[in-house]
Order: sequence, then structure tokens, then C-alpha cells
Amino acid sequence: MSNNNSDPNETPYELPRTATPRLRFAEFRDAGEWEEKSLGGIASFYKGKGISKADINLKGETLCIRYGELYTIYNEIINEVISKTGLPASELFLSQKNDVLIPSSGETKLDIARASCVLLDGVALGGDLNILRTNENGIFLSYLLNGSLKIEIAKKAQGDTVVHLYANQLKLLKVLIPKPLEQQRIADCLDSLDELIATQSQKLDALRVYKSGLLQHLFPAEGETVPRLRFPEFQEAGKWEIKEVGEVFKVTRGEVLSMNLVQDTKTEKIPYPVYSSQTKNNGLAGFYSKYLYEDAITWTTDGANAGDVNYRLGKFFCTNVCGVLISEDGFANACMAALINNVSRNHVSYVGNPKLMNGVMSKIEIPFPSLPEQQRIADFLTSLDNLIAAQVQKVDLLKAHKKGLMQQIFP
Repeated sequence: MSNNNSDPNETPYELPRTATPRLRFAEFRDAGEWEEKSLGGIASFYKGKGISKADINLKGETLCIRYGELYTIYNEIINEVISKTGLPASELFLSQKNDVLIPSSGETKLDIARASCVLLDGVALGGDLNILRTNENGIFLSYLLNGSLKIEIAKKAQGDTVVHLYANQLKLLKVLIPKPLEQQRIADCLDSLDELIATQSQKLDALRVYKSGLLQHLFPAEGETVPRLRFPEFQEAGKWEIKEVGEVFKVTRGEVLSMNLVQDTKTEKIPYPVYSSQTKNNGLAGFYSKYLYEDAITWTTDGANAGDVNYRLGKFFCTNVCGVLISEDGFANACMAALINNVSRNHVSYVGNPKLMNGVMSKIEIPFPSLPEQQRIADFLTSLDNLIAAQVQKVDLLKAHKKGLMQQIFP
């Protein structure tokens, strides 16, 4: 990240003109309209040279960037590079500080429409990369291309199964460019906001790691019946009892539900969450007018997420790819969900489509603490999950703020 003192929450002035952004910083409100140019008129285009996965070597002497890393690792600014290669310099295309990278191939048209500015000289740039070498502010240009021009770039991509984006298409793209000082001001603002997002994301990652580490101590290790870490009031409570899941819970599953009947937002008439096999939003697929279960544990029975276990508080509906554990004695709680989740994936069948069916779940043996100890652990885990959820919301709000700002700070 670049060093700056910009405040990402500072509100620029509104301007209604078509060649100026809707929001503009105070010092540029009388600076006139942005100038329209073609991307080919402000940048020279180059192509990276192939660096295969086998060419990556942690002991290599040259930092390198492969096109797939633009999707998984880097955002608008690249000032630290994680990969290295041992290929000789004569076989590589090396970056110059301020180069802008755009993938030339990918899976979807919208995914391929992304840009990153390299702030380092001498980084080897792999194949399937469009390289824009420009005298404009590369950071500004990356944000611009990822903001108001993302859809326009996606329109220029070609192909279905594998999508391609060629330099001769990008060169024709029309962009609106302000003077260098305004470019820098916008780049600094968005960079500051990205730094804030990165900091809050690191806090979220730390909370998740903390929870994962605690679970390893709060529950007995494999083959044991006493956890390494125990709340004081249960220090002398003795061993946890080994039982099969089916001995304690009624094991059932959800029902088929057309997603056309599910809506995105909760209302008074459609108040019940619907859980499915998806990983995003903790499995929440939307809301429905009816419910099947209340205060129960669910797990994904089929697909890539088979074996994923969650406690569902309150009334809910779940689809037929969810198994359900019900207990009238209070054993369906956050503690037992986490405890089962610790071992459930070990019982998934990976012959063909991954599966963890009801019969297999019923036979899984786990150590059960007493109900009071379960509840003590459940309360603790719930408070920790609430902290994580609050941090997720903070990160999501910052990302939404950035998206909204980019929609208004560029024409």
C-alpha cells in the first residue's frame, strides 16, 4: 500500500456533469471535465511470458505473478509478491513500477474484468496477462477499470467455457481521465479504504483462527474422553461419555423446496430462514412462509460441502440436501454442532458425489459431556460466533462503502 494521509470517509462535492464524477473532492470541483481518451492512447500493451505452476520455486531469485493469482490473491494494488521462479531472466517479461495487469483468460466475463497495478520493478509477469504500461497513475487506472468500466471490459471478453480478453479490444476502450493531481487524490483515498478493509479482514481471520484453536482444546482429542481445556466448574466432572449420534438425536432430513418460492428478504409473512448446501451466508438461501424444525442441528448430506454441520436457532426450513438432528432434551445446541462438525468430514464418502447420509451420521461415535457442560460451552461458542458475525458485518459494510464510493467517484 502506498503511504498517504487521505481519509476514505471524506465526502467529496457533487457534480452533475456527464464528464465529471457525481462526487468530487473540494479542491477539484472547479478543475473542469475529465478528458476522454482511448486506453490505447494512454498505454502501451504487452503480453506476459508463460510461467507454469511447475516453474514456481520458493528458492527462486525472481518474484513472479501468474494470471490466476489476480483472482485469488491480489486486488488493485500489488506491492508485495508471494511467488518466485528460478527461470532465467532472459526467458521472462519483467515489470516496471506502475504497470497495470489485466487477465487475458479466465472462467467468466465478469471475473476477467479486473485490473491490478504492480508497484515493483523486475517482477516476472506470466502468460495470459495483458500488461498496460502507462504514464498515467497506474493505481488510479486500476481502480477506474475495476469500478465504472468493469462492465464495459466484460462486454469485450470473448468465449464461453474459457473467456479471452485481447489487447486489441482493450485498446479501443474509452476512459475519462482527470489531471494527475486528481488521479493521485482518488488513488490515495481508495488505497486508504483498502488498508482499512485489509486491517478489519485480518481481525476477522484472527478471530476465526482463535476459535479453531479453542475448539481443539475444548473438545477431547481423538481417542480421549476428557478435553485439555475445561471450565473451572467442570474440572472434577469426570469423563465424557462415548455415544453414537443416533442414540441421542432423532436423525431426519429436510424437504425439497423450489427456490422460486424463496425470497431474499425476511418479511412478516415470510419470516423463516431456508438453509441449503451453499457455503455463503452460513448456508442461508433465503426466506419462506413455512418452517419444518426449531432449534436443531443440520448438516449437508450431498455435494462439495457434505459433512458441514451447523446449529440452527429458532424455527427454520431446510432443503433435502440437509440432514437434521433433533433432541427434545436440549442436546441440539452450538456445543454439540461444533463437536460433531469436528469429526463429520472424516465420515464423508467420496465415491462419486461426496455424501454423508443419515445412516452414516447415526453411527458416528463422539464423546458427550453432561448437559450443563454442553450449555456452558455452547454459550461461550455463541458469544464468540457473535463477535465473528459482527466483524463479518463490519468488513461487508466497508466493502459496500467502497463499491458505492467507486460508483460515484468515477464518471
